[in-house]
Amino acid sequence: MIITIDGPAGAGKSSVAKQLAERLGFKFLDTGAMYRAVTWAAIEQGIDLNDTRAVATVAAGIRIEFANKRVLVDGQDVTDAIRGDDVTQAVSEIADNAAVREHLVSLQREIAAAGNYVCEGRDQGTVVFPDAACKIFLTASSGERAQRRYEQMVNDGKSASFEKILNEQEARDQRDLDRPVGRLLKADDAIELISDTYTMDEIVAKIEEIAKSKASK
Repeated sequence: MIITIDGPAGAGKSSVAKQLAERLGFKFLDTGAMYRAVTWAAIEQGIDLNDTRAVATVAAGIRIEFANKRVLVDGQDVTDAIRGDDVTQAVSEIADNAAVREHLVSLQREIAAAGNYVCEGRDQGTVVFPDAACKIFLTASSGERAQRRYEQMVNDGKSASFEKILNEQEARDQRDLDRPVGRLLKADDAIELISDTYTMDEIVAKIEEIAKSKASK
């Protein structure tokens, strides 16, 4: 069974997907980590990120694996490295590379064919797994998402400005809606959940109930 969770940045997709997978005994497919892995590899190899063919060659030439909740590139643990600022600033451009996206979509399908998966991203229910048994579109208001990010940064001891976070997030939302490939869309048959007034546990419980209902049909 495939459960897809799509939605805008900051809606809590990754956290919800991880917890849901654990509760259901499913595996979690972090598609964002795959784009970050390609970005990290291209930077490590000194590739010009504007050279779309060269970046696509990097994507096709590396082996991305998930093992014990770690992300591996050609056997090297890059779980922490792919969350660095350099990767974060560049991954959006890599995700817009049509050849990279085509390759990773194929890889995501190959991985998920091996069992029960919770997959999260922007285009899981629309492009990658259009026939998924259970599709969720998880969202939240821009203010709520910015507030969560602000609190996270403060708790991590980082300097943060709510207004700056909100402005950057709204700009990213617009980019995600306008992307040439992998744009943010709600699948016609996806169930939309707005997380503003719910805790993560409540959202996970709702999706678990939906998934079990879908599985019983």
